[in-house]
Formats: sequence, structure tokens, C-alpha cells
Amino acid sequence: MQIKTFQLNPLEVNTYVLFDETKECVVIDAACYYPNETELLINYIVDNGFTVKHLINTHLHFDHIFGINALVEKFDVKAAFHQEDEFLLEGIPQKLAMFGFPNNGVDYTPEVGHYLNDGDIITFGNQQLKALYVPGHSPGSLCYYSEVANCVFTGDVLFQASIGRTDLPGGDYDKLAHGIRTKLFTLPPETAVYPGHGPKTTIGFEKQHNPFLI
Repeated sequence: MQIKTFQLNPLEVNTYVLFDETKECVVIDAACYYPNETELLINYIVDNGFTVKHLINTHLHFDHIFGINALVEKFDVKAAFHQEDEFLLEGIPQKLAMFGFPNNGVDYTPEVGHYLNDGDIITFGNQQLKALYVPGHSPGSLCYYSEVANCVFTGDVLFQASIGRTDLPGGDYDKLAHGIRTKLFTLPPETAVYPGHGPKTTIGFEKQHNPFLI
């Protein structure tokens, strides 16, 4: 499995395109906000001849969903996420205004394709991702683990030497810490961690050095 990372929108969200030799791909957290970012992501997929099999989200905070509708329209796929986060799609224009994003007339609220739950398997090409339910940053936060590729995509659950904030609606530090320890820290220590913001890390490093979890 190969991984292409795009850092998108003013909040610098990591959007990931996963693919293999079959040219089937998965997009995690399509976060393109500016038109040139949307063009960059779509052109990368088209120019490489990829078929988008799944459009999945780690969670539904507004900075992680900007590009979903553009990809749905272009590639005829639907968004998939945990049902517990669906309430976060209410009032997106008001949330953008609160954080100083200009009203550009674009509807960023995605339709529901289907829901994902703990343990669900997402397949594409010769690859598999396992959904791991780790609430606490948001009520429906999911991580996606590839055992074969030895990596996990954690969204805003786990960062390099940090964790997701828990002071937003539905946040819960105790749940987040418990989920990280039981769902993520049980993975092999060499597992690469691809977070929703910032640089990648490893499970082993975070177990030893993350100040929020020691």
C-alpha cells in the first residue's frame, strides 16, 4: 500500500490517498477548502488513473469535510463515517463564520453514504483497513488500521506527542485516553501513526513519550 499526503485548508488537515498496484484507492478526510486544493486532489487521482472505492472520514469536524462533496460529485462515491458524529453536520455555515472562514456559497455538508462501526473492514485493491472506534475527541471518531502496511490513520485522536482536544461538543478526555490505550497502544510498537494534523509518529514513541498518556 502506498500513501500520498496532502496538507489542506487553513487548519492544515492531513488528507490521505491510499492506493496499490490495482489503481483502486481510498481517500481519508477529504479536507480541500480552496478551489486550487480541490483541483490538486482531484487531478492527482485522475492523473494516476485511480478508481476511488471509498471516501471515509475519521470524524466530522468541519475542517475534515470540506472536500467531500466535490469528490462525491466527481467520482460518484458516498461518504462513510460513524453515525455518532452525524450531529456535527448541523449548522456548518454558522461554524465556518465562527472560525472566520468566508462565506463562499459552497455547501460543505455531505450526504450520508453509509455508516461505519468498530471492526468494520474497508477493502480496496489488495488492501484492507479495519475501523477502530475511539471516541473522545468527537463521539464518533474512527481510526483506520492496516495490519499488512503496519500503519494506522488516527484523525484527531492521536498526534505526535499530543492527543485531540476534548472541550468540543461530545468530547470526553477519559473516553479518549481509554480508547487510545486499549485500541491503539495494543498495536505493534513499530506501527506508523498518520494523524489528522502534523507529522507522523509511531505507536511505540507515543507510548513512551506522549505527555497526555504517560
